[in-house]
Parts: sequence; C-alpha cells; structure tokens
Amino acid sequence: MTDTNSSAELTLVPINESNWRKVVRVRVKSTQTDFVAETSYYLLLCHYRELWQPLAISVGDQVIGFIMWAIDHNDGSCWLGGFHIDAEWQGKGFGKKTIKAIIENITNQYKINNFALSVQPQNPACSLYEALGFMKTDEWEDDEIVMRYSVLQF
Repeated sequence: MTDTNSSAELTLVPINESNWRKVVRVRVKSTQTDFVAETSYYLLLCHYRELWQPLAISVGDQVIGFIMWAIDHNDGSCWLGGFHIDAEWQGKGFGKKTIKAIIENITNQYKINNFALSVQPQNPACSLYEALGFMKTDEWEDDEIVMRYSVLQF
C-alpha cells in the first residue's frame, strides 16, 4: 500500500538510471490524457532537444510525478513543462507543492524570477496555476495559452 500522506516531504530529483523506470510508470487520470503526453515522450524530448531538464517528483522513495524545465535566454524566463502527478497521488496538494518547490529552486539556483508555462485553455490545471499566481497572457504556443508568473522581489 502506498503512503499518500500529503505532509510527507516532497523532493525534486534528477532522473537517472536508478529511477527512470519509476518515472515512466507515472500515469495521470484517464480524463487528463488529452492534456499531457506520456512521461516517456517528455524524457525523449529532454534527451534529444538538449534544452529541457527533467526531474522526478518524489515522496520518500516513491516517484509520484514528473516535471521538466528550461531557461529561455531570449526573455530571461524559466519555462515549466510536461508536469504531471500520478493519478494515485492527485488531490493531496502535491501539484501545488511541486510548482512552489521548482520555482524556489530555480529562483535560488539560477537567480531567475520569471516563469512561464503553456496550457490548453480547457485544461482543469489552469485553476491550479492561477491559484499559484500564474496569469494568462495573450501569447500562444500552438493551441496552448501562455501563463506567466513573477517572483516578487523585496
């Protein structure tokens, strides 16, 4: 039985030969498959485009999701993509924790405070991104609207 305690510590870890098999087993709910590709597709995109950086989302020794990121040197923002949480782990706050963690990590490590992602407008995940402060723009990437977030600097 999987421990789905939402108070467990979430970590973002590089994908390597010891965890990639767990990563490709991540599956979203059947109602979400129109909005995200299989994890293996994203891993291949990371490998062959050499732009995206893949991360496993883990709780303890359980891989519960996937996210990738890339820095756009043209506009100085970090793009987030391929994000999904395994169906069994959804609804427990891990999506929100993941986005907060990656923003904090990228901001601290790379001194970047602008983030972007693209999402189909009918994707229910839009509400998650909006709740975290992402705002829809008038920009589009194919059939997806671009949402942007800036870390407040004090």
